[in-house]
This record gives sequence, C-alpha cells and structure tokens, in this order.
Amino acid sequence: MAKRGLKHSILTGLTLLTLVGTSIGGQSNHVDARGKEKIAPYKNPKLSVEKRVDDLLPRMTLDEKIGQMVQPERNAVTANDIKVYGIGSVLSGGGSLPTTGNKPADWANMVDDFQRGARSTRLGIPIIYGVDAVHGHNNVYGATIFPHNIGLGAAHDLKLMKRIGQATAEEVRATGISYTFAPVLAAPQNIRWGRTYEGYSEDPKDTGKLGSALVEGLQGEKNAPDFLKGKHVAASIKHFVGDGLTEGGDDQGNVTEYTEEDIQKHIKPYREAIKAGARTVMVTYSSINGLKTHGDYHMITEVLKGDLGFTGFVISDYNGPQQIAPNDFRESVKRSVNSGIDLFMIPNEWRQFISTTKELVAKGEVSESRIDDAVTRILRVKFENGLFEKPYADQDLVAKGVGGAEHRAIAREAVRKSQVLLKNKNDILPLQKKNSKIFVAGKKADNMGYQAGGWTISWQGGSPQWMGQPEKDLIPGTTILEGIKEKAGKNTKVDYSEDGTGAKGHDVAVVVIGEPPYAEMYGDRDDLGLLQEDIDLLNKVKASGVPMVVLLQSGRPMILTEQLKDMDALVASWLPGSEGGGVADVLFGDYQFTGKLSFTWPRNMEQINNHDKVNPLFKKGYGLKTKQSGKKSHSH
Repeated sequence: MAKRGLKHSILTGLTLLTLVGTSIGGQSNHVDARGKEKIAPYKNPKLSVEKRVDDLLPRMTLDEKIGQMVQPERNAVTANDIKVYGIGSVLSGGGSLPTTGNKPADWANMVDDFQRGARSTRLGIPIIYGVDAVHGHNNVYGATIFPHNIGLGAAHDLKLMKRIGQATAEEVRATGISYTFAPVLAAPQNIRWGRTYEGYSEDPKDTGKLGSALVEGLQGEKNAPDFLKGKHVAASIKHFVGDGLTEGGDDQGNVTEYTEEDIQKHIKPYREAIKAGARTVMVTYSSINGLKTHGDYHMITEVLKGDLGFTGFVISDYNGPQQIAPNDFRESVKRSVNSGIDLFMIPNEWRQFISTTKELVAKGEVSESRIDDAVTRILRVKFENGLFEKPYADQDLVAKGVGGAEHRAIAREAVRKSQVLLKNKNDILPLQKKNSKIFVAGKKADNMGYQAGGWTISWQGGSPQWMGQPEKDLIPGTTILEGIKEKAGKNTKVDYSEDGTGAKGHDVAVVVIGEPPYAEMYGDRDDLGLLQEDIDLLNKVKASGVPMVVLLQSGRPMILTEQLKDMDALVASWLPGSEGGGVADVLFGDYQFTGKLSFTWPRNMEQINNHDKVNPLFKKGYGLKTKQSGKKSHSH
C-alpha cells in the first residue's frame, strides 16, 4: 500500500493531465476539461466513510501514515511540527492548559492553530485533539463539573447519564475539541485502588449500562446524521482490560487473582459500549499474569478487534507502550504496534517513535499491513468525527462558552440523586428549614478543591501543588455550605466553623469530612480509615452534645465502623463536583434521598483485602429514603 501511495505522489503535475478519470483506491476522481483533479474522492462528504478511507489511504506515503499514529502533548509539539511530520493527533493531559489562559477561546485558538498546521500538509488530513473530560470538561475553568463516576453509579439513572454525556460533549466542543478520554468501564474489586471513584460500580453489569449511556450522550445515536459531529464528540472507553482487578488494588499493577471466566465478565461492558457506538478504546497500564496489555496481541487484536468486532481505533495510555520493555524503546514500540495499538499517546518521544517505526517496517519487523490497519482505523474515526468538513472550532459554541445554567441544573440533579443515606437515627433528616439553628463544621464543607476531587483543573485536582491544601475557589460553583445557606429557610441561623468550635447551642450539626483530592497511583491506599483530622473534628462536635449529620466526601467507601455509633445520620456524598446545592436539596427534603450504594461498604481493611463481602457494614444496593418537603418518615 505504501508503494501505491508513492506511485500516486509521482503521478502529479503534467503527468496527471493525461489521466482523465484515473481511479484511486477504487474511486473515480472528479476532473475538469483539462483532466486536472478538482476534488479527490476522500474530500467528498457525499461518499461513504469507507469509500473515503479507501481513497485516501493509498495516496499516503509511509512517513505520512506513521505520522498519523502519534499523539504528542500540546507542549511538546508545534503547528509546524504537525505540518512537517504529518502528525495525526495532539492531546492535553490533566492540567495541560493553553499558555494564553484557561477560557474556551484560549483552548479553541490553540487547537485551531494546531489544526492549521495539519490542514497545510500535502493531503490536508486534520488532527483529532484529545482531552481528559472525565467528569465534565474538567480542565477548563468555568466548566460544569459533574460528580465523579462512583456518585453517578449510586444515582443509577440511564437517562440522566445520557444528558450528562450530551452536556459534557457540548462544553468540550465549545473549546474546539472533538475527542475525550472517557468513560472508564472498570468495575473495581479492590477499593484501595486510587482510581476507584472513576468506576461506576463493582458490578460489571451496572458499569456496562451506565458507561454505554454516557457514550451515547457524548457521541450521539450510532446511526443518527449527527453521530460524532456537531455538538457530539468521540468517546474513549477505558482501560482495556483489568483495571480494578490488580493485586492489592495497585494502580498499573498485575492481575493474578482472577480466572479467564472472571475477566470475561469485565470485558462485557466493553462489548456493550462498542455496540452503543464507542469509537475508540484505550489500553490499560495493567498486566494480566505478568503480560503488559500494551503488548498483548491476544487481548487487543484477537479479543477486542476480533471477538468484539471493534472497528474504531485503539489508543495507548500516556507512555504506556514504554512499560513493555522499560529499557528498550525499540522493542517496546515493536511489540505494541504488533499487538494492535493504532494511535500512540507518546507525549514527548514522538520523533523517536516515528523513526523507530519506520526502521521496523524497513526491516520487516512490523508489516505494512499492520500500519495500514492502524491508519485505516484512525482515518475512519476522523471522517466520522466530521473533521474533514469542519476541522476548526465552532465559534457559536465558543461564544456560548461553558458552565451554563442548563448544564449546571443537570449536574445539580446528578448530585442529589447520587447522595446515599446510610444512617438516619430518629429521622433527623430531612432538616427543618424554619426557626432552627444549624451548625456546619469542617473545612471540606466550603472548599471546591475537596468537593471536586482529582482530575479538576490539574491532574491531581485541588491545587497546582497536587497534594497541598486544596484551593477553596478552584472552580466556580456552589459549595455544600453555600447550598445549605441557600436552602435554609426564614429565621434559620447557619453558623460555620472549620475546626468544629462553637457547636453547642445549635439544633443540629452538619459535619463534612472526607479524602483530599488525588488521581491514579497517588490515591492508592493501604489504610482507608478516616483521617485523624476528621476523627478529631467528629469528636469535638460530639462533645458539644449536638446531634450530628455527617457528610462523607470521598472517592470510595471509607472505614468508619468505630465512628458510626456517634453519628445521628451518615450520608455518602462522594465527590459531587461544582453543584454542592444538590446536597442541600436532599438534606432539607426538597427531594428524597434515592441513591443506592454501587459498592459494598466494608467494616474493616481485612474485608477489603480478602474480598469478603459476606457481612459488610452496608451491602451494595443499600440506601435509605426520606420524604420530601420536610415531612418526617421512617427510614427503610
């Protein structure tokens, strides 16, 4: 195929004048009276995607094909690099922001600049720009930040999931981007894993349903005219396969405790999402019985592309291929290309990838047919994505911006539906709106950094320093404290203390505790007990004698068996994102608590480490209800 492309590149100029109606890739060119090509079939939107791919591929040189297979970081590539090397994709990792600012126009201008480089190449093949929009367009200041997936799993509302996907896609498109690395389809089995909150449920069946609904929202209906186009984006289901099954819950670890039959259950969500139209799949960093999946031909080519019938492109994770043979770049590239990876998320070493892959092809260690398969899949998705017709940002969407009232209302609905009521002694909830004194305690009650969690503005969320004190005003939105003040009725006094001082004399104390922000391996834990600062806060409020309603903001169930007896009510608030008012909606009874646990809640670390779910603190599916409008009800 590469030789055909070279031959075609020679047949230009005067030679082509004599070739009226020359067939390229099986399609006739449109020609004028002098025999010059007016429009190549691949540029004709009236033709099918497959005919356009079949026309374009043989026009390409080997260099142009390999260029399509790389995805550098935006800070490691220029528009001129894209022009010179024919690069096919660019990404922003978590916290990789435009140099000019963090507003939609900054993003759109940056992406358009890269796109101009791509459009000025010989064949004008556009780039596809990817970003981690994993709970809303979370890198962008002002975007709507939805609850992390564990909360959406507790809400378990498929129609809501689709609306969240639609809203997220529109905000991503408002920045000139048409591709997001979401959703995670892992069903975590060990909550020590630092990415547990990216999983909807411990049950792969739930994960498949919720993930597929989000994919449909992001991409549009599979057979609809606007599929992947307009206000829709391409999704990436990830990470194929074995996330959340590793020994000890280690991120990027080894899967050894599960049988082939078990792993098949965790493949099913991918089958379901592919059926719903998912067009890209990201490979896991993890290994299965010691074999890194980035180098696993059986899993990628035979299972994913073969058994599951996946026709989109397979993308590596960030520098994932280099983990195959850590001290041998050439061997890593050889094995990962031959395993079936199509697009390589290779942030900085992309030039080395291009030269290495070209050498491997020249020496017959990677076949040209493997390169053609990769490029065919990448081009297919680009045509489906509408990039050849509309490569640049939609300025109407850019002007509309992100974080509008309609999308924030969807997020607030998601927050209230995600709240899980685990204890409600003496029906202390719903709170009374009138003539009461409410005490709110804990720095996490009034801090957007804690509330949004990881993957928010920066990779680790919270603050640019990652593990430092999260920023109170990290993103625009409503904190839990602000939501309570907004909902508290006439003649109700709301007092606030970060350290719990001053609770005495109030009718009720709402105490907010939880985890600091984290992402990926930075969230791996050996001990999931509450932080000492949270235990101290609970003890201080307990000493006042005021009844306690405890809200736990966390990315997974925490070990709080000893503290539970001191709580009058306990709510799993998860990581609600920008719309903390949704928490207040259910606290005051404007809406019922309807959330149900999508994970088993363990009593102790031994149950976690032994996968023991026989006698947990709370079973999966558990969740109490309250009545609306402040009317008391018996919990059930």
